[in-house]
Amino acid sequence: MENLKQLVKELSAINGTSGDEKKVREKIISLLPADVKYTVDNLGNLIVEKKGRSTPVKKLMVAAHMDEVGFIVTHIDDDGSLCFAPVGGVLPYVVFGRQLAVKGSVYGAVAGKPLHLLKDDEKTAQPKVSDLRIDIGAENKEEAEKLVALGDYAYFTSEQSDFGDGFMSGKALDDRVGCAVMLQMIKGEIPYDTDFVFTVQEEIGTRGATAAAYTVNPDIAIVLETTTACDISGVEDEKKVCVLGNGAVISYMDKGTVYDRELYKLGFDTAKEIGVKCQTKTVVAGGNDSGAIHKSAGGVRTIAISVPCRYLHSPNCVIKESDLYDTAKLASAMINKLGAIGS
Repeated sequence: MENLKQLVKELSAINGTSGDEKKVREKIISLLPADVKYTVDNLGNLIVEKKGRSTPVKKLMVAAHMDEVGFIVTHIDDDGSLCFAPVGGVLPYVVFGRQLAVKGSVYGAVAGKPLHLLKDDEKTAQPKVSDLRIDIGAENKEEAEKLVALGDYAYFTSEQSDFGDGFMSGKALDDRVGCAVMLQMIKGEIPYDTDFVFTVQEEIGTRGATAAAYTVNPDIAIVLETTTACDISGVEDEKKVCVLGNGAVISYMDKGTVYDRELYKLGFDTAKEIGVKCQTKTVVAGGNDSGAIHKSAGGVRTIAISVPCRYLHSPNCVIKESDLYDTAKLASAMINKLGAIGS
């Protein structure tokens, strides 16, 4: 399992927001074993066919998204600072004062009006992204245009770190965690033939999964994700969503999906059987590629298994290693269970 942790770190260090997943995809392809077949579709989804010991009656698909939240340059001001927009759901208060890398190589600080110039009502309000700028140190627009162009992507820069009792932090754990778990499964032996799909553009509306689900046309799907954990001081128990250290998260419903109830129960039964921790989400919120997959073609029975993650969509997402390992073990065991359905 130590290799899984390192794989998460390698994948999350790569920049790849929605529409710019190429480097992530190339890294994953470079790590695929020689005995699998793969294709890249017109949107950039990576579809990997992995042979198992048997062919399942019901076609299986496992999915995780390659893209992370980020930013895109929309305008260059006369003073050389950059206007930008979020790519995916990023709250402005996690952006102000942060360092961003434009095109991965031009560094800048996110700037806004200083505190002593704010009006009273502005001091308590969340800043608007439209009022923020990226300061790349350019003297004017002409100088900035030599370094960046409209449509260039920008990314959080943050060091990955291990801290406390088995915690990991860094950018893009959503959803390089799921990608790492899938890649580990592809490298090993599996009981049933399975299509593993590394999707694109999840953060801007599950667009890649929409196309990939029609291509693969599965009967049953597992979506591997991270999900928001609000287990921090000041949050009431019923609003914590899930808790780090309590194992893999199986959802019963979110904003995009009402999950298959039999698969939901099977997930918990399987976790108990193999001796890993498992929990559910206590708030109906968020969404993931399941929202696109479960309603594709004639409908797909879908289960989402997630790693609980604090500070999602920020430069310092936080997960716990034990939850990562529990999720990986449960996902592998579920292939065995789901492949047996209908036989």
